[in-house]
Amino acid sequence: MNKYVISLLIALSFVVPFSCSDMDDNAVPASLEIKDFVWKGMNLYYLWQADVPDLADDRFANQSQLNAFLEPYSSPTDLFNALRVPSTTDRFSVIYSDYNLLEGALSGNTLNNGMDFGLKHINGTTNIYGWVRYIIPNSDAATKNINRGDIFYAINGIPLTDDNYRTLLFSNDVNYTVNLANYSSDSSGFVTITPNGESVTLTKTTLAENPILLSTVINQGTHNIGYLMYNGFYSSYDSQLNTVFGSFKSQNVTRLVLDLRYNSGGSINSATKLASMITGQFTGQLFAKQQWNAKAQNYFLANNPGSLENKFVSGLNSLNLNRVYVLTSKATASASELVINCLKSYIDVVQIGDKTTGKNVGSITLYDSPTFAKSNVNPNHKYAMQPIVLKIVNKDNFGDYTSGIAPTTLLPENMGNLGILGNVDEPLLNAAINQIVASGKMLPPVPSIIERDFTDSKSINSLGSEMYIEHK
Repeated sequence: MNKYVISLLIALSFVVPFSCSDMDDNAVPASLEIKDFVWKGMNLYYLWQADVPDLADDRFANQSQLNAFLEPYSSPTDLFNALRVPSTTDRFSVIYSDYNLLEGALSGNTLNNGMDFGLKHINGTTNIYGWVRYIIPNSDAATKNINRGDIFYAINGIPLTDDNYRTLLFSNDVNYTVNLANYSSDSSGFVTITPNGESVTLTKTTLAENPILLSTVINQGTHNIGYLMYNGFYSSYDSQLNTVFGSFKSQNVTRLVLDLRYNSGGSINSATKLASMITGQFTGQLFAKQQWNAKAQNYFLANNPGSLENKFVSGLNSLNLNRVYVLTSKATASASELVINCLKSYIDVVQIGDKTTGKNVGSITLYDSPTFAKSNVNPNHKYAMQPIVLKIVNKDNFGDYTSGIAPTTLLPENMGNLGILGNVDEPLLNAAINQIVASGKMLPPVPSIIERDFTDSKSINSLGSEMYIEHK
């Protein structure tokens, strides 16, 4: 194979500005052009490229040999999955046949009925029940009689199990009926789900979810406590987030409770801005560092080492805090974990709730174009990839939390006492307030058996827990 050459494009984006030169004069057949894009993109950018023999730079001597390798794969998706390391290491790389859907998911625009939910197994069996975490404003569910804490056991009258929940809940069907139930558990943690005969029919629409679900200031004695429930790092909402912090600042907020329990990730750039709004006294200092595969890393180090660094930014409404209280759950992932891990190098991060997901890697969108950016994209198809391309660490070079980040105070959500989000009596928020005011109030007991979600409406799709760098 000929050596890779540096593109003439300047590295203003975080995409490595080099492309695969033609291996020889043999053309890529039209029937293989998508698969050729998949192999060359993964060869250049995939974080674990060195661990996949079929992605080795010397795997093929010329284009003809690569073509012969690509031919047997039945689809670009089959090839993509064959080029990944085992799912125990790479849980998050994805490929889409339509980049419009990929772009929509990364910006919070999805086909959605507005019911955000978690799923749990019933007493360790293959039977499943769901619970409503929150309702997205301006959605179909917001117009229906369904609320946080509601329990459902079936869809369209069919009880949920391991074998059917994906088909019933995550298909492209626009409508489905949610069959509701009552929840109870005994002192041993044995759960009983009892159908109650009630149901709600929901309709999916193209929905843009504003990640700022709740923001308010809670006055407790001498403390002005800002509370923000932030459910996704979508850059199109950065200005609204900055406005929220401007309101906090004008109300003299001196403590912040940042609720990330249902935030499964998003833009690294947005995460850096949020950290800069929480602080403000570290402008220009290193927030996070990126570690790419050897090929990309060497290029950056030689040509633009600063592009591997994410620094605290200026010009935002910042609170200059030296402590932040973060509410987490098993669904807290990627960019949310980035904020927690990287802020710990600078301020006191008090984490309340449950252990997080454990996603310390990030991705980029690759299109079939000479530079893998969207400009000059191949008009013959709409395939795009979102492979994992980097690991991210804090300024102290720590980023090894693949088993999750453990909370300072363990307090998993309790199905029997979920509370109302934003209400001072909601258990997790109440625990944070009590620590802020040093009330000495006892925490709710943690059950001996913690009933955790095995998946939820966001993380069922790998894109739901992406941490990504955007093209500039």
